[in-house]
Amino acid sequence: MRVAIEATALTISSGGLPRYTGELSLALARCFPDDEFYLISDQPFGLPEGAPVNLRRGGGPRNAVERRWWLWGIVREMHRLHADVIHGPDFAVPYIPRRPSVLSLHDLSPWMDEKWHHAADRVRRRTPVLLELGVATMVITPREGVRRQAIERFRLRPDRVVAVPYAAPSWFRPVPSREKGLAPYFLYVGTLEPRKNLPALLEAWREVRHDCEVDLVVAGRRRADFEELAPEPGLRVLGEVPDQQLPELYSGALAFVFPSFYEGFGLPVLEAMQCGACVIASHAVQEVGGDAPLYVEGAGELAEAMRQVATREDLVQARRADSLARAGEFSWERTARMTYQVYQEARKRFGD
Repeated sequence: MRVAIEATALTISSGGLPRYTGELSLALARCFPDDEFYLISDQPFGLPEGAPVNLRRGGGPRNAVERRWWLWGIVREMHRLHADVIHGPDFAVPYIPRRPSVLSLHDLSPWMDEKWHHAADRVRRRTPVLLELGVATMVITPREGVRRQAIERFRLRPDRVVAVPYAAPSWFRPVPSREKGLAPYFLYVGTLEPRKNLPALLEAWREVRHDCEVDLVVAGRRRADFEELAPEPGLRVLGEVPDQQLPELYSGALAFVFPSFYEGFGLPVLEAMQCGACVIASHAVQEVGGDAPLYVEGAGELAEAMRQVATREDLVQARRADSLARAGEFSWERTARMTYQVYQEARKRFGD
């Protein structure tokens, strides 16, 4: 099989979309060495590091007409590649259904609260049309809860929507800290944006810090619609952190704290658990976290959980073990094999 994967998400420096696109394409190429996988985009991007020989860069627009990428360019590039199926990992597939297509619908946040996404108007308008008109042959969601939401909101046929869980890369694992003498810290990793509920995290941490000498480390790309965090004692805002530094950050934290209002999956939670971190999170990630995290709602419950973690080593160690056990249930190989089955199903159903 020859698969084209739309790779514009790889132009983003960090976040769930580039992680999903890069790790999935690598895992597909490694699991299916007799197949060919082409990453294509109308923008410059880099191949994922360590790409096998059967994961290649395809072409982009060749003229002015093809710069209308989703209407003409992507269709023509698929024709040039003789692609059997196209996968749109970022809420879209080609507007003209000339080939079987698979659309990844990571969550329904663009349609839940406009304040969560300042620049999602195109997704809000385009994706429902592609779904409701049946332009996408098959749809992938990251968990069963999102699958049910999508079927209900966009009136999709249940047999065309498949939940395929994501995973953390294998290099996320417990590592010893190389920096000595650092104060204990709680950790948040993720995009700094309104949906992540960071004001509640800051409020809870400040309350705990009255009694416990513990820092808060915030790592991630700040989106334009999120105000810059003002400096204060104990708050360390790192900005974007290179991937190779994340396992040490996760491993060394008292707890990874993720109070998001809503998540499609919650990849940082799984990354933290795979590094053996104790996790405090909202119920938005319960389908992924299972019984491993401490679940909370609101700043009050969050502060109480953080206080317990800061004062009870036995609790932290027990949750670390639970995290590792739960994370072991996920892998990108499993994700790739399930996704490949969706590609095969799309080929069978195309034209139905």
